[in-house]
Amino acid sequence: MINKFLHPAGGAETYVFALGQCLEKLGHEVQYFGMENEKRICGNQKNLYTSPVDFHHAGRGEKLRYPFRIIYSKEAKQKMEILLQDFCPDIIHLNNFNYQLTPSVLEAAIEWRKKVPQTKIVLTAHDVQLFCPNHMMYRWKDKEVCEKCLHEKYHYCIQGRCIHHSFLRSTIGALEAWYWHKRKIYDHFDLIISPSQFLKKFFDQKEGLRDKTIVMQNFIGEYTPRDYETENYVLYFGRYSEEKGLEKLLHVCKELQDIPFVFAGKGPMEEMVSSISNIKNVGFQSGEELEKLIGKARFTICPSICYENCPFSVIESIIHHTPVLGADIGGIPELLHQETAGKLFRSGDEKDLADAIRTLWEDDEAILRYKEGCKKVCFSSVREYAKRLLEIYDKE
Repeated sequence: MINKFLHPAGGAETYVFALGQCLEKLGHEVQYFGMENEKRICGNQKNLYTSPVDFHHAGRGEKLRYPFRIIYSKEAKQKMEILLQDFCPDIIHLNNFNYQLTPSVLEAAIEWRKKVPQTKIVLTAHDVQLFCPNHMMYRWKDKEVCEKCLHEKYHYCIQGRCIHHSFLRSTIGALEAWYWHKRKIYDHFDLIISPSQFLKKFFDQKEGLRDKTIVMQNFIGEYTPRDYETENYVLYFGRYSEEKGLEKLLHVCKELQDIPFVFAGKGPMEEMVSSISNIKNVGFQSGEELEKLIGKARFTICPSICYENCPFSVIESIIHHTPVLGADIGGIPELLHQETAGKLFRSGDEKDLADAIRTLWEDDEAILRYKEGCKKVCFSSVREYAKRLLEIYDKE
């Protein structure tokens, strides 16, 4: 399993750790490769990892080297080669690797497959990174969804300063995308797993990828279903950042002073979250504490303004029988099953969001109806997902 982070950081890591552990329980040997970090929770028998890359807190000297390392990491490729030689895997399963690890790890995998042709190279696509240098298809300059880079027109990334609002970082990101797409490096995947039909449509537009892409919706982890008594609050849980729709949600929360909100998470907008009187900011939560927050909420909100793929936050709400008020963007509508498990609102539209929150807050019948709808939605367990994946590995 290859992923840039080997510590809990987001949905991709939840996927990697749970799937890896399940494959081990099913009798398969699994090793991991990514960046070293003091919070790392998995690894490989050679104890080889790449040096940490922190774009936000690096010193001046490190920042000068980053433009080259972001495009190509000699360190990552060399360490990957050593691991492949030592482990001799049947499957090389990549997840998030751009920028911190770089596609040099994929290059090492391709070269290894030339020596061992039966090796299969698989990608689980957690976002739109292969099509968009800022991996969100969101144009910060104009604050709108953008698909201009879809057909390798990466100058739009520079023009819009799409990576951290920076001309330099956007230029580097555009160069990285141009370099690897020019080399057609991504055409070498044997299989691409898309967690949503929404994301698959982008792969279907690429000649070298469309026949290799299948949809496998994200799984749910092991849990014991519990029925919690509903309490009077609306829950947002996830990253506190603009692309998640937080700025617009916070504006709406200020307007709806009679409705209590609970926010669970962390991120750059934390100070703003804590400043609003009817928001209780409980910080990052996980495990049983998060489960209780979700299970007791009247409903949860997924207000994204960028293309979400298959957000675990929506899945977690549904499996705990808590309705979701979701933005009509990306893969979110698929998860709500034609509004069986919740209600959609127009992404980025503050008035529509405010009206939807007010309407759902005051409609007890709708809450009960959506709760029953949640119970009818089925997701694969991680074990079912792993078994299906093993069957696909054998077929490809």
